[in-house]
Amino acid sequence: MHSTLEPLRVSENRRFLVTESGRPFFWLGDTAWELFHRCTREEAERYLENRRRKGFTVIQAVALAEFDGLHTPNPYGDLPLLDDDPARPNEAYFRHVDAVIRMAAEKGLYVGLLPTWGDKVIGMWGTGPVVFDEEKAHVYGRWLGQRYRDWPNIIWILGGDRPAIHGDHDVRPIWRAMAAGIVAGNGRRPLTTYHPQGGYSSSAWLHAEPWLDLNMMQSGHGHGHDAPTWEMVEHDYSLTPTKPVLDGEPNYEDHPVRPWPRWNPTDGYYRDHDVRKQLYRSVFAGACGVTYGHHSIWQFYDPQKHSVINHADRSWQAALDRPGAWHAGHLRRLMGSRPALERIPDQAMVIGVPRGAHEHLRATRDRTGRYALIYTPIVQSITVRLDVISGNAVRAWWFNPRTAAATEIGVLPTAGEQTFEPPVDGPDWVLVLDDVGQDFPPPGQ
Repeated sequence: MHSTLEPLRVSENRRFLVTESGRPFFWLGDTAWELFHRCTREEAERYLENRRRKGFTVIQAVALAEFDGLHTPNPYGDLPLLDDDPARPNEAYFRHVDAVIRMAAEKGLYVGLLPTWGDKVIGMWGTGPVVFDEEKAHVYGRWLGQRYRDWPNIIWILGGDRPAIHGDHDVRPIWRAMAAGIVAGNGRRPLTTYHPQGGYSSSAWLHAEPWLDLNMMQSGHGHGHDAPTWEMVEHDYSLTPTKPVLDGEPNYEDHPVRPWPRWNPTDGYYRDHDVRKQLYRSVFAGACGVTYGHHSIWQFYDPQKHSVINHADRSWQAALDRPGAWHAGHLRRLMGSRPALERIPDQAMVIGVPRGAHEHLRATRDRTGRYALIYTPIVQSITVRLDVISGNAVRAWWFNPRTAAATEIGVLPTAGEQTFEPPVDGPDWVLVLDDVGQDFPPPGQ
């Protein structure tokens, strides 16, 4: 594959992701689970170009898809496996997968590739069928690893909305076999993580696995407007051995708030403010990135072709430019405007952190004191210890997470505490504090 993209790896301090040559990489993902299964090449190109323009960096998609992915063909009439046998992949189906991954690379996008959705490994819910054992997992993993051996824009994501242990049913040996197969086919150990079901992290079962490079959680859609994603990040951030962590599936924009198994809109839908809260609070809690998702886009819902899943309120085409997707790109630009690899979470820099989930704010800063960022989900006073900034003076800004506009507050001495009052036209804001001596550009630029 001809691409300017480099393979990714874990940073030296084990907290972040970097390119092979050491450049910081911020994971801004989008859940496009059914991309290979439901989209034509033309539709995939439209979607990928939209995400490129918004600043996304990772597209999360599944080879053996959730919605009857083994028995309902892709738009070209092809099934992924011959006779449901993972040892007999269908070349025609995977040529389409190739084309989409290649298209993503041409647009500078990485693909978080799930070899299979979890219902093909463990039969808990979903269509299935279960087709993997250890032997089949290794053969299929090796075949995929060999096929994408020289494709630098692939990140491997095992799992697929399932636990690795359920009661007495331990499927970790199957995932280990698949991971080993990928390595054998790839000729190297590529960046690999695991996507669990809602309310869990991969760390619950797999943290010590040598093939797991970073922990992925799913704070999900069933815990109301303020699911404590920051607590999940804090938990994994504190584990040893140290591994990067990120929320790979927070609440989807335009997903019903009412929890599973009902998933109906009685309690309304998650909207852009709900999305921003989870994105910012998980990243500021110490994550190496985060994934956005839209309820219609992950399933590529088209009312002319598909039955609606869980009350999606618009087609995927109509969802492409929803505000939360734009705002996710603003987060990436903010994080890219300041040095990345020495960033740490630091709630202690804020005096009197609100305890309620609705108003819960999160603070992060550079370890050496070059800058600090505080996200508040509502308009509320923020009292900060300015001595966390190493220089003699602090330049303070308000960053608008809805528009990416930065407004300078002024220059203050780095002594004592300072209370900041956000602009009233919220609801949410980011307070940015810079060491004046660093001469940083306005936040987000």
